[in-house]
Parts: sequence; structure tokens; C-alpha cells
Amino acid sequence: MCIAAFIWQAHPLYPLLLLQNRDEYHNRPTKPVAWWDVDGCEILGDRDEVAGGTWLACSRQGRVACLTNVLELPHLPNAKTRGDLPILFLKSTKSPMEFAQQLITDAHQYKGFNLILADIPSKSMVYASNRPRGEDINIQQVSPGLHVLSNANLDSPCLKALRLRKSFKQMLNKYGNNEVMVKEMVEKLMEDKVKADKSKLPGICALEWEFELSSIFVETDTPLGLCGTRSTIALTISAGEEVGFYEKYLEKGEWFEKTINYNLQKQI
Repeated sequence: MCIAAFIWQAHPLYPLLLLQNRDEYHNRPTKPVAWWDVDGCEILGDRDEVAGGTWLACSRQGRVACLTNVLELPHLPNAKTRGDLPILFLKSTKSPMEFAQQLITDAHQYKGFNLILADIPSKSMVYASNRPRGEDINIQQVSPGLHVLSNANLDSPCLKALRLRKSFKQMLNKYGNNEVMVKEMVEKLMEDKVKADKSKLPGICALEWEFELSSIFVETDTPLGLCGTRSTIALTISAGEEVGFYEKYLEKGEWFEKTINYNLQKQI
């Protein structure tokens, strides 16, 4: 699972400000944020060393892709890797809408996904999801403003999404038109362990599993090992085209921090 909150084209200093938690088994091999080359395209982000994909990454040209899974019962054992979708977009020269429409033909070959595709220079952002199952892929332009993406549709009113939206808005109001402090935002917003009332859970999977996943920051023990939030990312892209990628991540039971800054390349 994962959860992300972001403000898009609605802040005086940041065309995009995004926070995301990644939830995964602690023993799944993962590389923290770094630059890596994919067929000649430089990508900044984390990388899953099992399937090779990513859940949040950006390019030097100002393209951004963010992925979350959809909460559903297990199926499609031979499905394509959802983590490939952000990479395919970042490598592509298609607009966010063109790329999303291209997914129509094979979206059913992936397990449930929510995908945010953004191109900063053109001020374009698109949301795409292949759920509900059996229906055409859901594609929509993302309007300027504050949005939350969890494990249902964009801005779905599940408890942790509503909770994160409220706290994110309060934090933005606190900073006003000033520069945000990403480490403070990560600590105060993304480490929230409050769980939902069991009576208000969606009832898609086992009740106890849904309950463990119902907080913004997840931590639970399973027969397969510890599972939960093992990475939090704060991505900022300023009006001056300066990119900041801050990550707090778990590795071998210890928390580490890493920040990479760069300037967007001018497109010719």
C-alpha cells in the first residue's frame, strides 16, 4: 500500500509539493533514492530490487510519476509489474494525457493501481487507475489544489486520506506563503499512527488486515515478517525550477535520511 498528499499549481512557491509513504515488507530488497539510468534516461527515485520498478520518481526534464496500489483481494499471479509504469512514463516523450490513454490497451494486465503523471513545464497532471475491475481505465486531468491518493480512487474519502488532507492543509496554512520545512512536515503528517474505527473499514479484505493498514504510518507483524511504512518522501519543485527530493527510509532496522537537489533542465 502507500499514501500520498500533494498540492498542485496552487501554492505561491511550489508548483508541486508532494509527500508519500511507501508501505512494504521490511525484508524486501530496496535501493534508496538515487540517480539511475534507464535506456539513456536519468531517473531520480527509489528502486524495488525484486521487480525493478519504483513508486515515486522524477526526471531532469520535470516529469514526475507517483504510484499507489489499490486495496483488493489477491488475483492475477502473472500480472505485469506496476512499478514499471512510472519508469515508462519518465522515459516517454508523450504528454501525461497521451501516456495515460496509451495504457488503455493493457491496463487490465496489471493489478490495481493509481497513477499520477505530471509534466511541470507544461503544467499538466493526469490521474489514471485501472479500477474498478472490468471497467474502462479511469483517466482524468488533475485540477489545481490539494489532493490525497491512498488505496482507492484519487480524493476518495477513506479515514486516513481525510485525516491526511486535514493535517496537510493545516500545515500549509501555518507556513502561509513562506518556504515549507519538509522534515517537519514528514514528522508531523506522515508518522501518524492513528487507526480507523473497525466499523468504518471498507470490508474488502480481512478486517484485521484492513485495520492494520488504516493509519497513515503503518507498522504490523505478519507471518511473512514485519510490514509497514519503510520510506517517506517529500518532493518539492519550486517556481524557480529547483527540485528537492528528501527521503527518510528504513534499512536493516535503522532509519536514515537522504536529500538530493537539482535544477530542471531547460527543454530545447
